[in-house]
Amino acid sequence: MSSDPPRISLIGVPTDVGASCRGASMGPEALRVAGLAQALQHLGVEVVDCGNVGGPANPCLPPVHGFRHLAEVAQWARLVHAATYEQLVAGRLPLLLGGDHSMAIGSISAVARHCRASGRPLRVLWLDAHADFNTAQLTPSGNIHGMPVACLCGYGPAELTALGTDAPVLEPGQIRQIGIRSVDEGEKRFVHDVGIEVFDMRTIDEVGMRQVMELALGGLGPDTHLHVSFDVDFLDPDIAPGVGTPVRGGPSYREAQLCMEMLFDSGRLGSLDVVELNPALDVRNETARLAVSLLESLFGKTTLMRKSAER
Repeated sequence: MSSDPPRISLIGVPTDVGASCRGASMGPEALRVAGLAQALQHLGVEVVDCGNVGGPANPCLPPVHGFRHLAEVAQWARLVHAATYEQLVAGRLPLLLGGDHSMAIGSISAVARHCRASGRPLRVLWLDAHADFNTAQLTPSGNIHGMPVACLCGYGPAELTALGTDAPVLEPGQIRQIGIRSVDEGEKRFVHDVGIEVFDMRTIDEVGMRQVMELALGGLGPDTHLHVSFDVDFLDPDIAPGVGTPVRGGPSYREAQLCMEMLFDSGRLGSLDVVELNPALDVRNETARLAVSLLESLFGKTTLMRKSAER
């Protein structure tokens, strides 16, 4: 992001083909109903709603060779890749409204492609309760929303590992994961072996969100493109019940707000996913409204008594 207000393109991705339960396909509309575009415009941000990507429906089939709905997830990834890349080339900031987290295979592959073309370094912050580093051999469910980080690092089927480029899309050193607290045993060993930097909830408990964010954002250069992939189950389910895979013990409201405020302070945000919001499991759209509040902070909403020069 430059000193000028960003030009944001909202892109809805109404799919739950990669998820463990139905409902995330309604997430984009829930965020719109919660007033996302209006809240960002109130901050002086230009917002254009590009509507929804259209993709295949959820066939609700069992896994085949360790993957549920591989063909459908791959088609969504290709469509999301194309929509995201188009907005990046136009000099806009794509804000992807999910949809389950498998959609990030498409969005982040497009961001990585754009960064390679423009010669810019890329940093990905993965805000999530889960590491999402399963493979067909490790997964207990076959749900591909538990595999996007592995696919982006080149561990997965060709349909998902080489969108717009040769695999891998990302190197592990480009990723920082924050808020992790639910990892399968085999997946845990794999994350350690590959060397992804993980700031789990114990780390946040021990050193606080401020130090975690300083470490996660450390080393960003003036040309670094920062992509944030924000899974709403990153938050504690006491404040964000509308998710398909809730895990107790996540960041509090104030910890999450600090996280978003520090992301804004970095001045490097270039693209964003908001995923796994499930209105079917929500209470009066409160999780969507909370997500909008956090996104306001991410795009510059300040505390009343704090001077902007101090941010």
